[in-house]
Amino acid sequence: MLTLRYHLVSLVAVFLALAVGVVLGSTGVSHNLLAVVAGDREQLTKQIDALSAQRSELEARQRAANGFTATVAPSVVKGQLDQRKVVLVTAADADPVDRDAVRQLVTDAGGAVTGELSLTEAITDPTRADAIRDLSTRLLPSGAQLPAATDAGGLVGGLLGSVLLTKANGQANGRAADQGTAAITGLTEAGFLRAGAKPAPAQLAVVLTGGGLAGPDSAERAATLARLAGELDRVGGGAVLAGRTGVERATGAVGVVRADPTTSSTLSTVDDVQTAVGRVATVLALREQAEGRAGRYGEAANAQAPIPGASTG
Repeated sequence: MLTLRYHLVSLVAVFLALAVGVVLGSTGVSHNLLAVVAGDREQLTKQIDALSAQRSELEARQRAANGFTATVAPSVVKGQLDQRKVVLVTAADADPVDRDAVRQLVTDAGGAVTGELSLTEAITDPTRADAIRDLSTRLLPSGAQLPAATDAGGLVGGLLGSVLLTKANGQANGRAADQGTAAITGLTEAGFLRAGAKPAPAQLAVVLTGGGLAGPDSAERAATLARLAGELDRVGGGAVLAGRTGVERATGAVGVVRADPTTSSTLSTVDDVQTAVGRVATVLALREQAEGRAGRYGEAANAQAPIPGASTG
């Protein structure tokens, strides 16, 4: 892909030529060297122009392919989620465009979206981990169980799963409606969730996030979200963690999951939810989850296929 590096190379060549010319003065060598460098600059300029044209052509083809996929997507997913209830859980960096598109495709697939739960940045903040642990224990509905692990992501994921999800067979996770509402309210008042109506119970969950995170604690934040998604998968009838390009890296939640064979064997992941193909993959992965299977989908090197059922060739 064309980057700023090509332009820098060209500029460096020009300045190098000028510097050498000054040092060598009016000698014959300076004229020859300047001619060579000028020729290199012209060649580099041609290469840059050719690469720019290739990039524009590839981007146009990608837009056309994405547009076509978006057009046929409702037909592709039709009937895949009949009688299935799905809750959307959106991370603070999730794109609303992705959320709305996935929601619509779930509906196109015959599923019912029971609501949306919006996470704030605080829920993955390492400095708030102790507060999450405390709240997860205090707000847990009677009859529900938290995971044996003590990490904040797993604990809050276990709590949310107990109030948002049912088992694949529709069996409740041991919580009363008023207790579930109290748990959501408590997390919202503590700043871990955005205010909104509590979603009705669902069998499946989609956790939407952005790309790779930045900052010194990015890996820890990504791990917290990955563990939260893993617990939703364990507690309910299945879950899919989907994000944008970059989320498959070590500083992305999908990358954390894929680096852990145990979690990735049960929790499905998608690394290109910003594309029509990635959104289709998310819905088909939900169907796969409902059938007790999991996979890694998208464009990244650590994905197994673009969509469930497709071969990597």
